[in-house]
Amino acid sequence: MRKLLLTLALPLLLTLLTGCAGPRLLQADVQALSTLPAGSATLNGAHYRFERLPSQAQQPQFPQLEQLAQEALTQVGLVHDESAAQYSVLLGARVNTYLVDNRGSPMNGPWWPGAWPGQGGIVIGTGGAAVGFGLNFPPSRAYIREVSLLMRDLRSGQVVYETRAVSDSPWHDTDRLLAALFEAALTNFPEPPAGIRQVNIEIPH
Repeated sequence: MRKLLLTLALPLLLTLLTGCAGPRLLQADVQALSTLPAGSATLNGAHYRFERLPSQAQQPQFPQLEQLAQEALTQVGLVHDESAAQYSVLLGARVNTYLVDNRGSPMNGPWWPGAWPGQGGIVIGTGGAAVGFGLNFPPSRAYIREVSLLMRDLRSGQVVYETRAVSDSPWHDTDRLLAALFEAALTNFPEPPAGIRQVNIEIPH
């Protein structure tokens, strides 16, 4: 029996390991608004600096957030230049966690050991022979992450571009995922389509 169970389990284990080796697909809901005139490809090479709210200036992790956003801004042709900028960029980010059950659905109420019965089993044959198990693991965590970016013309003071991206995933490597969200938020910059759209970004494991 033990040999049979190992024979059945090995292909599943190999499948899981192979799946973990490939890239992940981050699905983000993106909405962007632009007041730039059509054909603003001249923004390519424009210089910008970061702007911080007073509350953001007190957050020690904010320079790291700016570094993550800078990678995405560079990809769309903008140049970081604190001394001779034409535009300012104001960032925002939010990360919330919640518990999910073994089907991935959000759980209501608190969890404590013994509160939720574990599920799982392997049934072999049809003649009544069965092997089963019940485990009571703590529920998994999932994360809602959101980034925002506001771009302002420093000469006029007018907002010229505003974008936001939000995603829901079980992955916990927040820095890498926030960087991907900024990339998603700047998709189609500087002429985004109207409305909310889904943008997929591949993230290596």
